[in-house]
Amino acid sequence: EVQLVESGGGLVQPGGSLRLSCATSGFTFSSYTMSWVRQAPGKGLEWVSTIHSGGGSTSYADSVKGRFTISRDNAKNTVYLQMNSLKPEDTAVYYCNAQKLQSFYWGQGTQVTVSS
Repeated sequence: EVQLVESGGGLVQPGGSLRLSCATSGFTFSSYTMSWVRQAPGKGLEWVSTIHSGGGSTSYADSVKGRFTISRDNAKNTVYLQMNSLKPEDTAVYYCNAQKLQSFYWGQGTQVTVSS
């Protein structure tokens, strides 16, 4: 059974930091491209960041570039999103997903709320 379980969300003040984790099982993690996607209240899905299999290539949405860092630990089958200098507009449910060819898996999401 494929599982992607996000954790690390919560309430943080503007300017604060959080680190999200996405622990996976049931597929060959190291060969999948991993991404973070978020959905703010009342809005559609927004791509945040991607890290390719092998960990060598990363990309970021302009809205988070320079503040967020994606990484992966293939030994732990886990992808991370370090989020610094958080802003109220970063408030959203954050989802991780795994993609390889026609295979696509999603987690259940973790809530991040940035508010004073």
